[in-house]
Parts: sequence; C-alpha cells; structure tokens
Amino acid sequence: MTKYYLYLLLAIFSEVVATTSLKATESFTKLVPSLIVVVGYMIAFLFLSICLERITVGVAYAIWSGVGIILVALAGFVFYRQSLDAPAVVGMALIVAGVVVMNLFSGSIVH
Repeated sequence: MTKYYLYLLLAIFSEVVATTSLKATESFTKLVPSLIVVVGYMIAFLFLSICLERITVGVAYAIWSGVGIILVALAGFVFYRQSLDAPAVVGMALIVAGVVVMNLFSGSIVH
C-alpha cells in the first residue's frame, strides 16, 4: 500500500510543477514552459491512475487537492511573489484538516 501513496505523491508533485508553470507559458506562447505543463500533467495523471489501483478515488483526490493547494500556494509565493491573506490561509488549513480527519478516522481508507 505504501508504494501507492508514493505514486500519489509523484502525481501531486508533477501536477504542482505543471500548474505552477502555467503562468510562465504566457497563454501557451512560450515553448519550454508549455512543454513542462503538458508533460507534467501527463505524468501526474499517469501516477494518479496507478495509485487508484489501491487507493479509493475520493480519498486520493482529497489528498491530491489538499496537498496540491498548499504546494501551489507556496510555489506561487516563491516563484511569483503572490501572497495570501488570512482567510485564504484559514481556508487552506481547513482543507488540510479535512484530509487529516479522513485519513485518521474514515473507514473508507484502506491502510
């Protein structure tokens, strides 16, 4: 089971790289960032599909979105100097809390 969570993390990382690179494509007019986006999403969905062999789709997507939101926000801050206000941070914390609750207490998660 652990390797499927590794696949999920690879999917998340690839999606974060692709999403963060979207701004740099300048509406897909820049070749290298555009290729990073396309390849990043291809890798992300490949690993997401593999992890779904053992992780339920709802749980995988909850983890994907929760972790992805945090990482994309951090990448936006680091690479584009985009900051978040307090309500945005609270909202993200609630998403992460939901993922933690699901993983700790839900019977629908296979460990």
